[in-house]
Amino acid sequence: MTNLKLGKLPDRTPVKITITVGAELNRALRDYAALYRQAYGESESVSELIPFMLEAFLEGDRAFVKARKEKSPIVDRSRSGKPD
Repeated sequence: MTNLKLGKLPDRTPVKITITVGAELNRALRDYAALYRQAYGESESVSELIPFMLEAFLEGDRAFVKARKEKSPIVDRSRSGKPD
């Protein structure tokens, strides 16, 4: 078997998640989308922005990043994609 420098790619199957947000958060998300449009000259829907916002939030949470790197028992990847 050939040893490639690039390992096997991870599962990239999109998963649809439905959430309900309060009125204030909904207004804030719409305001963010409007500011995004002003900043970049491109219109993106709130539903298109949310995954990137969540990803940025998680990547910015040092404790979470550290726990994942250390494979903390709190972060159980065997349940990924399964609801509680």
